[in-house]
Amino acid sequence: MSNKAEGDLVIGLANLQNKIQKRLGAALSAHGISVTEYMVLLQLHGAANNRMRRIDLAENVGLSASGVTRLLNPMVKIGLVHKEENARDARVSLVALSDAGAQLFQDAEVSFNHAAQTMLEPLDRQQQGALAGIIKALL
Repeated sequence: MSNKAEGDLVIGLANLQNKIQKRLGAALSAHGISVTEYMVLLQLHGAANNRMRRIDLAENVGLSASGVTRLLNPMVKIGLVHKEENARDARVSLVALSDAGAQLFQDAEVSFNHAAQTMLEPLDRQQQGALAGIIKALL
């Protein structure tokens, strides 16, 4: 593949990512959250005891430590998550999913999954599986 073709492919992936963000963002806006906030809720929902170290959360959603702090502050204020101290290590900051955050996540998950299904309708199951493999290889 030529450098131009690879560049065009990466530009196509960037355009696809923008389209995904817009479609999922529109679906999640009905719940008052962004795609990134949804990803935070998803990570906490799947974590042991619905809590994670802030640094692990940042890594899992692709943010810096300061970026996740800026994202979490309004989420704390509206009661979706709360901060907890780590009894074993005061230097470690934990984030926990609140009951309100868990309920919002469950509601938003329906909208998210519906939007994802709609976006992938042009692909059959085999193509979706192939795409999943390609994404895994690139990540």
